[in-house]
Amino acid sequence: MALTTAQKEDFVKRGFPRRNFARLATLASAAWTLPFYNELSLAQDTAPGSLSPGAVKIDTNENPLGPCKEAAEAIRNIVSSGGRYMFHLPGEFERVMAEAEGLRPGYVQAYAGSSLALHWSVLAFTSPTRPLVIADPGYEPAEAGARFVGAKVIRVPLARDYAHDVKATAAADPNAGCFYVCNPNNPTGTLTSRADIEYLLAHKPAGSILLVDEAYIHYTDVRGCLDLVSADKDVIVLRTFSKIYGMAGLRAGAALARPDLLARIRSYGNTWMPITSMVGAIASVKAQNLVAERRKITTDTREDVFGFFEKHGFRYVPSVANFFMVDVRRPGRQVSEALRRENVFIGRSWASQPTSVRVTVGTPEEMNRFKAAFLKVMA
Repeated sequence: MALTTAQKEDFVKRGFPRRNFARLATLASAAWTLPFYNELSLAQDTAPGSLSPGAVKIDTNENPLGPCKEAAEAIRNIVSSGGRYMFHLPGEFERVMAEAEGLRPGYVQAYAGSSLALHWSVLAFTSPTRPLVIADPGYEPAEAGARFVGAKVIRVPLARDYAHDVKATAAADPNAGCFYVCNPNNPTGTLTSRADIEYLLAHKPAGSILLVDEAYIHYTDVRGCLDLVSADKDVIVLRTFSKIYGMAGLRAGAALARPDLLARIRSYGNTWMPITSMVGAIASVKAQNLVAERRKITTDTREDVFGFFEKHGFRYVPSVANFFMVDVRRPGRQVSEALRRENVFIGRSWASQPTSVRVTVGTPEEMNRFKAAFLKVMA
């Protein structure tokens, strides 16, 4: 995509050298082709389709339950209409989601998942003179996107309770353009309190935005930050249907913010939404008790694994999401590779926690197989 004159003027104003325009255009128009776009490119994963029969795949925070029955039925019913664009469906999804979340019209923008909205937010609000501030350890695509366009990245270690250290984050740089908060945090699965988020919002530099990634918020009973969006604060909230709704492969998500912020993100390109993902997402939002039921299933399974760790003397981070970090007492990559030989595929390690590995919560049967393999490998 060629940059518009307005975009070029905005980039120059924010300190981007003109020689970077080609890279900026690439990020704006083809973020999905770049190496930092998705979980697969970050994970220590096998090539697609290479898993052996019976493998336990608990590595990329997917939901093994898949789409709910209402979503699956809506998707099946619309397949015969796949020859039509059906441009109205994203607008219908945005209307349904806005009503469900108590937002006014124009405060929801549909995306295929939430990754593209994340990258365009980084492009819109960071630059060589406006850094990105993130947690360490944290979810890396925001950092990778910022570095790709030449923006400085400031990592702030998590607090002792694994929440975001909001005081250090707010003070990280007086010229910061974007503060990325994943809540619950990936990879630790831990929450940052509402009071801390409000502190960060109140003490961040003028002209910056708070980008709150709530991919895993449905696994908790906290309210999230959409009321801050409704109050027209400098907040962009990201939501995805890849996690509790079980639609990772179907690609549906949204950015939620006041209309001027959404327009700034949207200026970097169009979002073409598959009709299957849109009807699946609409049906998921409308499904009664879906979130509560799936939250309980995940919580019960996760807490069973935590009890197993306590019984056998392993330290873990007390996650509230559908994944967790466990200390394996040696380089995490070694344990991941050993578990693969047992046909169990877990997630990766982070540089700041090299002896811990991230594990997704699968079905009870999958987690029983994980526990047996884990004991064997750790012995």
